[in-house]
Amino acid sequence: MQLLVATTNAGKLREIRSLLAGVPVELVTLRDLEPIEEPEETGLTFEDNARLKALYYSAHAGMTTVAEDSGLVIDGLDGEPGVRSARFLHADATYPERFAAIFGRLAGSPETNRAARFVCALAVADAGHIIYEARGTVEGEIAREARGSAGFGYDPIFYYPPYRSTLAEVAEDAKLAVAHRGQAFRSLASWLASLPTSR
Repeated sequence: MQLLVATTNAGKLREIRSLLAGVPVELVTLRDLEPIEEPEETGLTFEDNARLKALYYSAHAGMTTVAEDSGLVIDGLDGEPGVRSARFLHADATYPERFAAIFGRLAGSPETNRAARFVCALAVADAGHIIYEARGTVEGEIAREARGSAGFGYDPIFYYPPYRSTLAEVAEDAKLAVAHRGQAFRSLASWLASLPTSR
């Protein structure tokens, strides 16, 4: 079975390849195909955007496709950056710029308002239908400063209390053991492994 992974994010692709290692599927990436224009992510939830992208890329590529939408939800910012995590401030903003904006907005807030979570919703589409969905969430809080050089995205400001560190301060296997994307794609791996081999 071929499975198109509908992301161009190198960090996400690396994690997904690791999480699906050993599953009897051939992973295809968008870089392996002729260029496909990105769809506008108009969903109000992570699930909305995951479904939208999975259906869009599956239709254009003509193959079974998995897409995910993920981001950082901060209680003290009324859920921001949320579904706009990759476009927070503006599409070309650097992560240090985004970190600075988040720290500034949280300055002086009660400690409870630093509560945050990473969310990942994934959807698999085939022949115009969503055939599988999964969701992963990891709870933590926003650190007082960015720390760590591993990971990517918002990992340096996401403090995970059980590890007493940000997710950018731990090795990738330790991160994926608890992280949102790890949860969602391990569920996908189990589902894929359960499919008839003739699919």
